[in-house]
Amino acid sequence: MRLITWNINSLRLRLPLLARLSEAYHPDVICLQETKVPDVLFPADALRALGYAHQHFLGMKGYNGVAILSKHPVRPLEATPDWCGKSDTRHAGVVMQTSTGPVIVHDFYVPAGGDIADPSVNDKFAHKLDFLDEVTSWFRKEPPLRSIVVGDLNIAPLEHDVWSHKQLATVVSHTPPEIERLIAWQETGFIDAMRLIVPPQEKLYTWWSYRNRDWKLSNRGRRLDHVWLTPDLQPALRGIQVLRDVRDWDSPSDHVPVVVDLDLDLN
Repeated sequence: MRLITWNINSLRLRLPLLARLSEAYHPDVICLQETKVPDVLFPADALRALGYAHQHFLGMKGYNGVAILSKHPVRPLEATPDWCGKSDTRHAGVVMQTSTGPVIVHDFYVPAGGDIADPSVNDKFAHKLDFLDEVTSWFRKEPPLRSIVVGDLNIAPLEHDVWSHKQLATVVSHTPPEIERLIAWQETGFIDAMRLIVPPQEKLYTWWSYRNRDWKLSNRGRRLDHVWLTPDLQPALRGIQVLRDVRDWDSPSDHVPVVVDLDLDLN
């Protein structure tokens, strides 16, 4: 099973890039964030033409949006919460059948949180913290099994997940309140799969701001995109690739795709 997670930053705008990515890497499953398309305008036929006959998507006009595309049958998760009561299309989940039993895939787009790391003056940051608290409480109710969480979690938790821990310690995405909550969520029953492959003492980024004129030269990145596995799936992990070169494609997203290879046979 090959899964790709990518904050595509507008599915319709970057559909040609998705086609190129699919042709180059042949994923079985693609999890997208920031699709920015309402469901009535979702390009389902174009994606079926790429081989993804099975689709579960939740979107809205101009903002947010998540989608799970698969070459194999999926069953949407039922009764997932309306996070923070906002109905803002930040989570999709499916069940996939494998030769060793079902696997649940969660695709999340966590709120970015705005620019000021103070919930008392920044409603966006308050929303981010509330969202993380709700998600953590939900996963705590029943310990997850055979589950994968992927997506743009909009937090770089470790020192080497950012270009400068010292300079970004008070910048949204790397502040203590966010990191504490992300770790609490992870501790409901997940392992940081990317850091199983790339040791924590090594720099690892998945996002580079559009503001950087030469993103490679400055390399002021952050690891905002994540892959988590429950421990029962850890033996199946075969590799993870961060596709940095995609950042240089025409009209790229500011995030790059992450490829996950698992020794799981999909039915």
